[in-house]
Amino acid sequence: MRLFCSWQHTLQNFGVEQVAIEQAFTDLVEAYSTGDRHYHTLQHIEHVLSTIDTLQAYAHDLVAVKLAAWFHDVVYDSQAKDNEEQSSDYACKMLSNLGIPHSNITIISRLILHTKYHQALTDDHDSQVLLDADLAILATNPVQYRQYAHAIRQEYAWLSELEYITGRRQVLENFLQRQRIYHTPLMFQVAEQSARANLQAEIQTLDPSHR
Repeated sequence: MRLFCSWQHTLQNFGVEQVAIEQAFTDLVEAYSTGDRHYHTLQHIEHVLSTIDTLQAYAHDLVAVKLAAWFHDVVYDSQAKDNEEQSSDYACKMLSNLGIPHSNITIISRLILHTKYHQALTDDHDSQVLLDADLAILATNPVQYRQYAHAIRQEYAWLSELEYITGRRQVLENFLQRQRIYHTPLMFQVAEQSARANLQAEIQTLDPSHR
C-alpha cells in the first residue's frame, strides 16, 4: 500500500521500530475511516502527501511537513470548533510514544495548528507547503471539484440547506477575497486561476436563483 510505504519511510528517519510503525498506521487508518467522513479521509491525506512531494523543493523540514499532513485532520468533527487543536494533541501523544524528539514534535504541532485558518507568514515556507497541499483540491478539474463540494456537504448533513449555503458561501468568499490562495510560487502559477474559477462556480450553484 502506497500510503503505508510513505508512513514507514517518514518514520524510519527517526529509527522507529517496525512493530510501532505498523500499529500507529493502523490507528491512523481507523481514525480516518469513520463513517461520518466523506472528504476528510485517507484519500485526502494521500492527495496532500502527493502535492507535498511536488512542492518539496520549497520545504525546509520536509519530514515535519509530511508528518503534519498525516495528522492535520486526524480528529475531525464538523460540529466542533477545535479539530486542529485536538489533532495537534493526538499527534503530540502518538509521536511522543513513538520516540520522536520533542523539538520535532513542537514543529509538527505548529504546522497542524496553521491549517485552522490557512494562513502562513511569508518566511514560513513549511506552513506554506502544507497549506497549499491541503488546498490543492480547490484547483482540481470541475468534475473532481464538484465531488469534493458534495462530500463536504455530506459532512455537514446536520445543517439545514439554508444554514449550509450561508456558511459555505462565506468560506468560499473569504478565500476569493485573499490576494492569493496559494503561497508557493509553483501552486500560485499553476493552480490559482483554476481554484478561483471553481470557487466562483460553486458560489453560483449555492444561489437559489440558479437552481
